[in-house]
Amino acid sequence: MLRKVMHFGFAIVLLAGMLALPAAPANAASKTTLLVSAAASLKDSLDEIEKNYEKAHPDVDLQFNLGSSGTLQKQIEQGAPADLFLSAGQKQMDALVDGKLVSKSKLLLKNDLVLIVPSDSAATINSVKELTGKAIERIAIGQPESVPAGQYAKETLTVRKVWEPLQDKLVYAKDVRQVLTYVESGNVDAGFVYRTDALASNKVKIAFKVHSFAHKPIVYPAAVLKQTKNEKEANAFYDYLQSSEAKAVFVKFGFKLP
Repeated sequence: MLRKVMHFGFAIVLLAGMLALPAAPANAASKTTLLVSAAASLKDSLDEIEKNYEKAHPDVDLQFNLGSSGTLQKQIEQGAPADLFLSAGQKQMDALVDGKLVSKSKLLLKNDLVLIVPSDSAATINSVKELTGKAIERIAIGQPESVPAGQYAKETLTVRKVWEPLQDKLVYAKDVRQVLTYVESGNVDAGFVYRTDALASNKVKIAFKVHSFAHKPIVYPAAVLKQTKNEKEANAFYDYLQSSEAKAVFVKFGFKLP
């Protein structure tokens, strides 16, 4: 009898404790994670956009897979999960469109190609042809096959007829941000990056802007991928990237609007 009373008493205490616990909020649904594969050159602007968007949409968790557009393209083609793709080149987006992997896409931004040198560099370089001189011994560019900035650099050097003469000076990088790092650290004397990358660092300075006629247009298309399992949320973020609020962030970081 005593044992039954003890059990009954324990049950009362347990029930009282449960009633004292705060009730779970009615809207405690799990967040929707959106995976965005994006060109590395978009990192700084996307960091700010992520904060702004998640603050206004607490039910969405943005996660960015940053890299060279060519590498991201291959990942998507091979079945890597992603809801949206933000490319730094039309070539990579066209490949996914041709592969019927894109639900919808639109031109989002534009950029410029520049040559940068370390901020403390004494070298004065005003044109591509001057890179063949002795003042510059090592030049970093992205891998032309997978990095759009590298592709634009190769096109420029080829048009200026210095691609072959500069072969011994070229140092290849996996993406444009690695080019920036190489120049910042002084591991190379110069490098080809986007204007937005140069503006993001106080350790480099722009030697000159490459004339746009020397390479294909530098464009950033955005797309919702057919494989997304979060179509509603993916389309909402896709629309937000084209909003005046998002555009203001991109312009702040040096991008141009189409």
